Amino acid sequence: MLERFAGTALGDYLKRVADKGIKTAYKPQYVDRIPKSYSGSVKGLLEKTDERGVLDDLVEILGLSRLLDREIGNLSGGELQRVAIAATAARDAGFYFFDEISPYLDIYQRINSAKILQELSRGKAVMVVEHDLALLDLLADSIHLIYGTPGAYGVITRPKGVRVGINQYLKGNLPEENVRIRSEAIEFEVHAPREKKDVPTMVGYDAFSVEYPSFTLRAESGIIRSGEVVGILGPNGIGKSTYIKVLAGAEKPTKGSLDMKLKVSYKPQYLKVDSDVSVEFLLRSVTKDFYSSYYQAEILHPMGIESLLNQNLTELSGGELQRVAITACLSRDADLYLLDEPSAHLDVEQRMLAARVMRRFAESSEKSVLVVDHDIYLIDLLSERLVVFEGEPGVMGIATHPYDMRDGMNAFLKCIGITFRRDEETRRPRVNKPGSRLDRTQRDLGEYYYQAEEA
Repeated sequence: MLERFAGTALGDYLKRVADKGIKTAYKPQYVDRIPKSYSGSVKGLLEKTDERGVLDDLVEILGLSRLLDREIGNLSGGELQRVAIAATAARDAGFYFFDEISPYLDIYQRINSAKILQELSRGKAVMVVEHDLALLDLLADSIHLIYGTPGAYGVITRPKGVRVGINQYLKGNLPEENVRIRSEAIEFEVHAPREKKDVPTMVGYDAFSVEYPSFTLRAESGIIRSGEVVGILGPNGIGKSTYIKVLAGAEKPTKGSLDMKLKVSYKPQYLKVDSDVSVEFLLRSVTKDFYSSYYQAEILHPMGIESLLNQNLTELSGGELQRVAITACLSRDADLYLLDEPSAHLDVEQRMLAARVMRRFAESSEKSVLVVDHDIYLIDLLSERLVVFEGEPGVMGIATHPYDMRDGMNAFLKCIGITFRRDEETRRPRVNKPGSRLDRTQRDLGEYYYQAEEA
């Protein structure tokens, strides 16, 4: 390797690695395993890693002050993720590796994490493995794309400019490598989709609230239509999972009642394996259509489950388990399908395929699908309307009635102070630099995401 890359910057770096002249800091992919290797308070962990004396700044940016006295084992996935990012960034290293910073974080927290990594990169080398394309676009200076066959082989491209690389990935064609990695391009709506008329209502529900000693969720009344996908957006700790659990019948509201009389299929946010059975056994136990051509072609094959059928659930990785959980949820006979953060641990390709599967499933079955997620691209690709959560995280959450896509995106992005422009080549959304001319113009127009309709 040293001979192959002699005389290059990479060769110099590898020589320093071989001579043990590089100190690295690494944030692991699966933060939920941290409590297994460390017990104690958040403050104790962070103080041990604060080699650069920047702990106070990291705590403030990542909103960790309320967590400092908490035990590591009592943290949620999003809280663990922020603590892991802070602990890694506090190290004094020459090279920082962050393996997936977006899982369990809302978009506001993702952007704050990106700011930390950008500041870190001014004097250090930083490498990030990430599946959130909007975050990568904001964060990276250059990117490598990886293509191949999962579980078999992977090919890493030479570095590309971030805009060029992401656009090539979305088009499915890598010109420099002369490789096509996908038969169809991934496309985004430039204008908000027009609301469909004369769509029958699946169910209507009255306003309700759920009250805990330190948190209150209030939900406005609304209707859910047949054959539609409703996206749910909002910051962490504001009651989205509670809202889903109430609709699923897993939790009772304190005020108001939900007597929807519907069959519900529910995929929770955190996946637990309770039995050591095969994937095929699980899916055959939840659907009678396992061998039908529709099920095989529209759900099993596009979700990439065929190669996993003989594996036991306990042998699956986080991403594989997520795909199986989504498939099992859609496989059940129900009227309403509720999925809480289906994008967690899925790569970009799998997210786009899952979005397409969920949307086509809703349209073809005339059933309703509700999806909670923080990936703006995923929500854009699959949703026809949006429920937006407002309020104060950890104190009170307010779930709006389902908006159309334009009003929903504007309401959500206005709350977090972010606008998106459109890439000239692929029309994909790109985060505007705060305070830029385009950012100010879009705020004045009240168009935070979609382009205004032409008269």
